[in-house]
Amino acid sequence: MIALVEGLFNFLELVVDAITGTARNSGHKASESLYMPLIQIEDMPNSARTWVFGADRNLEEGPTDLLLREVDRFLSQWHAHGAPLTTARDWKYGRFLTIAVDQSTAGASGCSIDGLFRSLKALEPRLGASLVTSGVVYFRGRKGAIECVDRERFTALSAEGKIGPKTRVFDPTVTTLGEWRARFELDAAQSWHSGLLHDKQPA
Repeated sequence: MIALVEGLFNFLELVVDAITGTARNSGHKASESLYMPLIQIEDMPNSARTWVFGADRNLEEGPTDLLLREVDRFLSQWHAHGAPLTTARDWKYGRFLTIAVDQSTAGASGCSIDGLFRSLKALEPRLGASLVTSGVVYFRGRKGAIECVDRERFTALSAEGKIGPKTRVFDPTVTTLGEWRARFELDAAQSWHSGLLHDKQPA
């Protein structure tokens, strides 16, 4: 008799667990439906609106993990006028974060874009690096390492013969994914950076 009661009790526990587990899962799925999952940036159209953020120094593994974790969290919940945005991101060379939004589904509003910039700016103290900057030129030095300087210094380096038309440069001013794919990294002579090269810089 005792064994029968214990068996019945165990059975009831299994039933309760199954019911509550289903409820929990249903709630989890319901909350997930509020978010737009990230897609691979390779699957985004060339027309996708794009922002590139360059770190002022190389990020180590720990800060990189923190950055991408927080960025993915933000993007999964990024809405504009109540509509989830179709987004993708890319991380290159330990320096460049690219974020793209497919505007054919819903476009990012001014307020939502401000939210993205504020979120990245708030992360900077924890990363030990600046991400939201302007007027900075990124290029590969002679040893291949990525460096960043202001425009005046870039021109001075050109005058000193330390950089030239074949120096690889990066263009964070691109505004679409098509532009990013075509000209994010080019020789200086093929980019707007050519205007910063010293006039007497040898070819």
